[in-house]
Amino acid sequence: MPLLTFAQPNAATATSQRGIILLTLCLGVLVAQVDTSVVNLAAHPIGMAFSAPVAALQWVLDGYNLTYAVLLLTGGLLADLYGRRRAFQAGAAILAAASLACALAPTIGILIAARVAAGAGSALLLPASLAIVRVVWTDPAERRRALGVWASCNGLAFVIGPTLGGLLIEHFGWPSVFLISVPLALAALILAAWAIDETAHPQDRHFDLPGQLTGAAALGGLAFAAIDGHQGGHAWIAALAVSAAAFLCFLALQRRRGPAALVPLDLFRNRSFCGAIVATASMTFGIYGMIFLLPLVWQATHVLGPEQAGFALMPCALVFFLVSPRSGHLAQRIGIRAITAGGTATIGIGLLVLATTHAGRPLPLATVGLTLTGIGMGLNTGPLMSVAVDSVTAARSGTASALINVARMAGATLGVAILGAAFALWHGGAPGLRAAMLGGGIVQCLGATIACATIRPARSA
Repeated sequence: MPLLTFAQPNAATATSQRGIILLTLCLGVLVAQVDTSVVNLAAHPIGMAFSAPVAALQWVLDGYNLTYAVLLLTGGLLADLYGRRRAFQAGAAILAAASLACALAPTIGILIAARVAAGAGSALLLPASLAIVRVVWTDPAERRRALGVWASCNGLAFVIGPTLGGLLIEHFGWPSVFLISVPLALAALILAAWAIDETAHPQDRHFDLPGQLTGAAALGGLAFAAIDGHQGGHAWIAALAVSAAAFLCFLALQRRRGPAALVPLDLFRNRSFCGAIVATASMTFGIYGMIFLLPLVWQATHVLGPEQAGFALMPCALVFFLVSPRSGHLAQRIGIRAITAGGTATIGIGLLVLATTHAGRPLPLATVGLTLTGIGMGLNTGPLMSVAVDSVTAARSGTASALINVARMAGATLGVAILGAAFALWHGGAPGLRAAMLGGGIVQCLGATIACATIRPARSA
């Protein structure tokens, strides 16, 4: 069967069309992130509606996360092989259908199945959206500005998600939090067909089933270990062992396949790419550990209730959203190395400020720490994405996009697990939070040091 051919990206794409493309990609990111951020609020009313046990409710959340982790590498490869627009549209269509199925689910089992499907949609959509940015914006400086706006959608989702979700649940019931994703996903699907040219680079590459299976087992085992650990089980030990064994098999397979591998190992000879991976993982390590532990401590010590804790975290997300669109301009002015290392270090300073509080009090001091973490994320998220995709050819953009998202997921998973363990080891409360935030701050500083030592400006588009 002959290979399908695709139109090559148009270097003379008009500014207005690029604006529409960026809007389309941002809608896709919003769909995936809002869908995630509002589900936490809906857990209680969903449990009441279905008389569901806590374990089932946890899988409403974790079914999405596990599927997303397992299929990330697959999503990146499919974008490179069969078309980035096609993968983006498939992800948007799956998310629209899955969100509608969630809203109409008659049982908790069907709801969990729909959430699993939504995770598959995100695994297609997110790597493809980042890969499209790499292909359409050929100039690195322009690409960094576009990625700053793209990254800000993550912050916007966490600003509007909880607020909008709470209002919808109160006035229209829990199904409404899933329905809001449907028009956004459909808009992204339609706009992509109109505005985005199809691109693919299937030459000398194929699906690589053994690599897919071992890579999925490694990522899935890591995600399941985090899920089971949160639920208080002991299967996480076996899951970690499976993940480690699968990872070693994956490396052996990829080394044997060379340039045709699912993840060519020569990517990791690029110092800038490795620096971006490490800095991204360190960023999510500290941030997700903080988001997990700080509200827990506030509520356990009766400082704040659940709704108040959500609002207290708002400065972090709001500043992230406001700073991100400017990160590309700042990277151009002061340098990509300074902005990535400086942003990661700023997150570390914010976590160290939180370490000086007493169980998150006084709240004004905690707000200073949260604001610094938001500034740091706003400064470095877009530029780190840019470094990752700048470091590879357009043909590998889907793979690079998947890998940087793998780094985000792995850092978040390990951060919650390791900082959560430090919190428990120091007996929770104020001592536990201090130890965890200190550990998170140190990891950020190490990530900043590695970024400073490895990341260099892209030499070419």
